Amino acid sequence: MATYLTPALAWRRMREGNERFVAGESSHPNQDASRRSSLVENQHPFAVIFGCSDSRLAAEIIFDLGLGDAFVVRTAGQVIDDAVLGSLEYSISVLGVPLIVVLGHDSCGAVSATKSAVDTGNMPVGFMRDLVERITPSVLTSMRNGEHEINDMVVEHVKQTSKRLVDSSRVISAAIEDGRAAVIGLSYSLAEGRANVVSGIGEV
Repeated sequence: MATYLTPALAWRRMREGNERFVAGESSHPNQDASRRSSLVENQHPFAVIFGCSDSRLAAEIIFDLGLGDAFVVRTAGQVIDDAVLGSLEYSISVLGVPLIVVLGHDSCGAVSATKSAVDTGNMPVGFMRDLVERITPSVLTSMRNGEHEINDMVVEHVKQTSKRLVDSSRVISAAIEDGRAAVIGLSYSLAEGRANVVSGIGEV
């Protein structure tokens, strides 16, 4: 059963699926009627993907996954809030998922908007302001490190998001300490289709 995979084996399965997608050789597993029927009573995903909502970042497609394989949580700029943390804790404590994937991508609109707000001092209106405020620390850290490109800021934001998940959630940090789970940070290339590792917490 997928739930009993180690974090390392779960990541290997994700990586192999992404390699098939990059090569144009996706196998589209677990997408038929029998798989659908087998999942009516329960689910045993082997990974939880916390990614950006961008329409080009369709989680199951870029990792060549099917029904029941991944528990997916998405917000613009993969911004953390209480609902996100609750969803991730559910995946770890109730579903027993061994791997949390934090998925950012190049040319991210939310990170670009945050960089613009930092540069100009003009904050967006409405709830978009909340997104920008939550991404600002990552943008400022990137700038302090002499990295001013959007894609550098995306990588920094993935790293900070991964660390914040662990710092914020005792459920997640305890699972990592026990070796039951790990967090891996990825930056996805829209042109190439490849998800590159930028950080890791726990044994992967």
